[in-house]
Amino acid sequence: MRAIAQEAYIYGLPLVMNYVVMNEYVLDKDSGQYKAPFNTINNEHRVFTYKDTSIVSQNSDTPYSMAWLDLRTEPVVISVSAVPKNRYYSVQLIDGNLYNYGYMGSRATGFEAGNYLVVGPEWKDETPAGIKKVFQSSTPYGLTIFRTQLFNANDMKNVEKVQTGYKVQTLSAFLKQDAPPEAQKVEFPPVSTAGIKTNFYEYLDAALLFVPASTEDQDIRNKLAKIGVDVNKTFSYKDLPDELKAAATQGMQEGDIKIAKFLEEGIKNINGWNVGSVFGDRSFYSGN
Repeated sequence: MRAIAQEAYIYGLPLVMNYVVMNEYVLDKDSGQYKAPFNTINNEHRVFTYKDTSIVSQNSDTPYSMAWLDLRTEPVVISVSAVPKNRYYSVQLIDGNLYNYGYMGSRATGFEAGNYLVVGPEWKDETPAGIKKVFQSSTPYGLTIFRTQLFNANDMKNVEKVQTGYKVQTLSAFLKQDAPPEAQKVEFPPVSTAGIKTNFYEYLDAALLFVPASTEDQDIRNKLAKIGVDVNKTFSYKDLPDELKAAATQGMQEGDIKIAKFLEEGIKNINGWNVGSVFGDRSFYSGN
């Protein structure tokens, strides 16, 4: 139990934190962090502050626009207008595995206008006309983060103009066609940032419902099933015998220490900046 719990914490912490953010941004209108429904962009005409608690280490010089995508029914088209060449902007695509599976923006695709197709893990159709590039998520749900450079306090109106050029719409709306039948309604188990440490395994149980198993994580998924964390069951920490509770808690603490050590060793101070390669796509992680 202790050994598997440690692995479970390292594997599951990103999935749990991501699921909590989805809950607070999209599902719980009373969370204090709510943004907008699925497949709807929310433009923030301000910089983030310490009151924005769902995501750690936000930038203070790139006002955010965000859209949480639901790709079960059909793909989503993300459109950007032309952006002035002196202004950095980026559109980051993050799926439920926390893979950064694609980027648009001044560095990735240039400053020109364009339409980009974001598809779910099962999508195999041909690319429609008018689409510059296709990005495929490994999960049916994922967060899209738009960052637009702010030069100074008086520059916000110019940022807002750029933000009005960002658009998120379903493929059927983009093609001006009838929408396909909606996917089955999902009952999302409720979670909160405050409850991550005390309800970690229950939260992981919930998060795994929305992260399809892959070849890279089949081994850890099998181990999780051995301790009762499985999409076909409902994990209950309080119902465990005391010995297993203690082992699960200790494994979790050991996993936390390992993560802290990895970050400490993997990030270097270069001219006052903390620099490290800790984010990437599916091939970057390769199951690690």
